[in-house]
Amino acid sequence: MNDHDDRPPARSTREWEGRIGAQVRARRLDQGLDQISLARLADVSTSTLQSLENGRGSTLRTLVRVLRALGVESALDTIAPTSSVSPLDALRSAAPAPRRRVYRPRGPRAGRIVRDDAARRGERPDDGGAGR
Repeated sequence: MNDHDDRPPARSTREWEGRIGAQVRARRLDQGLDQISLARLADVSTSTLQSLENGRGSTLRTLVRVLRALGVESALDTIAPTSSVSPLDALRSAAPAPRRRVYRPRGPRAGRIVRDDAARRGERPDDGGAGR
């Protein structure tokens, strides 16, 4: 099992369009507005508003205009909330991490040194000292 099994299944684009359209319609009805009045307030056509409410695709511009006309433009702030801390400032204020290095033996390759040492002791490099 992975960590994502607890999440509900992802919604399709059509599902999101339908859900947002239903929320816009509910807000319009809560405010006692008909589609013609809201379309005029938002400076969009009635058919454009109908498309938005029915989840048949719409532009971001239309959504923003309609939300402004309904007085709920602040709902857009929840999509990308502003951060009070700049990520760059946070990095600059953090203590620098010590540098990590990978040390490699200098000179001839390490495998060659092991073989040369074994030969000096009269061993074969593969027998692990059994040739003494």
